[in-house]
Amino acid sequence: MIDKLCKKIKKLQAPIVVGLDPMLDYIPPHLIEKSFNEYGETLLGASEAVWQYNKQIVDAIYDLIPAVKPQIAMYEQLGIEGLKVYKRTVDYCKEKDLTVIGDVKRGDIGSTSAAYATAHLGRITVGSKEYSLFDEDFATVNPYLGSDGIKPFIDVCKKEGKGLFILVKTSNPSSGEFQDQEIDGKPLYELVGEKVAQWGEEHMGENYSYIGAVVGATYPQMGKVLRNIMPKSFILVPGYGAQGGKGADLVHYFNKDGLGAIVNSSRGIIAAYKQDKYVKFGAENFADASREAVKDMIKDIDNALKTAL
Repeated sequence: MIDKLCKKIKKLQAPIVVGLDPMLDYIPPHLIEKSFNEYGETLLGASEAVWQYNKQIVDAIYDLIPAVKPQIAMYEQLGIEGLKVYKRTVDYCKEKDLTVIGDVKRGDIGSTSAAYATAHLGRITVGSKEYSLFDEDFATVNPYLGSDGIKPFIDVCKKEGKGLFILVKTSNPSSGEFQDQEIDGKPLYELVGEKVAQWGEEHMGENYSYIGAVVGATYPQMGKVLRNIMPKSFILVPGYGAQGGKGADLVHYFNKDGLGAIVNSSRGIIAAYKQDKYVKFGAENFADASREAVKDMIKDIDNALKTAL
């Protein structure tokens, strides 16, 4: 799967991933009204609006991008109906030949970690049959319980040809409360990065490991250090756009081959129609605004890489 992702990024010249993180206040009123008229002001009605929103955005951008990253919490908040839409979204994106990064941030140990890995990346045996469940291509994982929490995921990934993005240095302002604390003269995030590189050696693709890292766009100098620590790990970079990251900030996350990183934008793409730059499209044409925002993001990153690499 990492090889497929690399090839798609090179083909499209688009090292980006769109975060499908729908909040109800992102969804245009006409979609909400239609769903409520059909299903009432219910969790089913809200979930149907989310599905229609996701589908129209994916239809508008799938030919421009290699991957999407649905954040499961945005679906879980709508209960079982929301989780059904999460699964429906994953399946639809895979039909469009998009790599799906399940932003699930699981982190536990032993049999619990193995169960999470089975649910998101593996298969479960029920009697004489096997079932794939959420069936994402990659999952995000929290490493702060140590190897006991990561090994079960790697085992499933090896079996299924899938991968992980492990939280190393996150983009939120308070991440430094723990991640920046020094141990033997090194910040904790560097030690985690070293471990990711070590885990990555166990599950390699042609040029990059299936075991990647999450490093926020809001800390570019730390990204430069971590790129050197994890030369064969793909870096998932959140924090572009709405959180302040720009293409020029991100060049250090990439290797000289122009690969090695994939940059995420969520509300900056899916709610683009709410931004002054794209307000001309209007709420009715929200998906067209998303497509234009994707094109602008690709251009921004491409210009930065051409200048730097």
